[in-house]
Amino acid sequence: MDKLESVAHRIRRLRPAIRYGCVRSIRAGLIRIGGLNSHASVGDRVLISLQSGAVGGEIVGLGPEDAEVLPEGDTEGLSVGADAQLLFAPTIAPCDSWIGRIIDPLGQPLDGRPLPHGVFPRPFRCEALPAVRRKRLGARLATGLAVFDTLLPLVRGQRIGLFAGSGVGKSTLLSNLARGVEADVVVIAMIGERGRELREFVEKTLGPEGMRRAVIVTATSDRSPLIRRRCAWAAMAVAEHFRDQGRHVLLLADSITRFAEAHREIALAAGEPPSYRGFPPSVSNLIMALAERSGPGLEGAGDITGIFSVLVAGSDMEEPIADILRGTLDGHVVLERSIAERGRFPAVDVVRSVSRSLPEAASAEENAMIGRARAALGAYAESELMIRAGLYAPGSDPRLDEAVKLHPRLDGFVTRPSPGIADSFAALAEALRLPPR
Repeated sequence: MDKLESVAHRIRRLRPAIRYGCVRSIRAGLIRIGGLNSHASVGDRVLISLQSGAVGGEIVGLGPEDAEVLPEGDTEGLSVGADAQLLFAPTIAPCDSWIGRIIDPLGQPLDGRPLPHGVFPRPFRCEALPAVRRKRLGARLATGLAVFDTLLPLVRGQRIGLFAGSGVGKSTLLSNLARGVEADVVVIAMIGERGRELREFVEKTLGPEGMRRAVIVTATSDRSPLIRRRCAWAAMAVAEHFRDQGRHVLLLADSITRFAEAHREIALAAGEPPSYRGFPPSVSNLIMALAERSGPGLEGAGDITGIFSVLVAGSDMEEPIADILRGTLDGHVVLERSIAERGRFPAVDVVRSVSRSLPEAASAEENAMIGRARAALGAYAESELMIRAGLYAPGSDPRLDEAVKLHPRLDGFVTRPSPGIADSFAALAEALRLPPR
């Protein structure tokens, strides 16, 4: 059946006529092609002949006479007059056979095995579901980590951001969530990752258990910005396919920063001026449009629970991409380098992190425990330098006294694996019990 579906997909993509143009000029990575204007649209792909093969490209602009194309790979050997075939707007056709596989942003397999395609192709970019017809956020999800089962709950259809610098355990945390969060399918977008990290992430960090329900869409850092940007769209299209089948999908996008950086390269080459700390004005809408495609589905359909990671240099939460995404999502989790450096994993800064599923996601008793824990962690964080310097005098502030006594327990609680939400709240209640004098 899968082979028949794959053949049917290829037949549907056949066209009665093939449109060709020719290269007219090559300048600063931008290729101008004549002869396609009356048939092409912005976003269509082309295949350009080289002396030793061919290279794909994407139309980023149309003029009175020429189509402006950015290449998807090396253009060595390209000459004026070369043929360019119009491939029209690309599509992707996921199916159940993609689960457990690694693909590129064009839907091609990267693990050396044939990949069947589904019956219904989907566009890479599309409108989000109508806001007034979407369901509300769903039930609380077990995650396998106590901090997310209690203090920072994740609910079905929620979208959160994971803000972290390099080397603070972001990839490890994402793999733990990929294995632990309740979901039918996990779609992972690895955007601009180092090539050596892909196999390590699949075999060691994610492991066979995680791969059994996962689809990995990847574009390594050496690929063109067109391919890296398309990686996020491809992963979202795959997630939407399984959502429309009524399944709950966990989407992990790592990272939106590299997605935005790829778009910046494309936009600047296409002539869009930089404005927002070097990013073009269109980057805001691009990120928000991607995020809005996730979330709760329509009645009777599934949901996409999204976790979008952001690389923040020097823990600067005001940098452009972090600022845009934080205002778009339903919560954010901050990983702090100083916490990671003292050996605590996950290095979640609970005080600076927020889940906007609260207070609805918890009962009154649970909200009371969450509030007390956050207040104690916040009070300790405010006075941490004074405490470590030995300037804290017990008895001067009852609120701070309680925070100092509770801090070792709460700090240890954040590192706990979670056997279940109820058990994690029981452990939190125990951590909040003041030790005897």
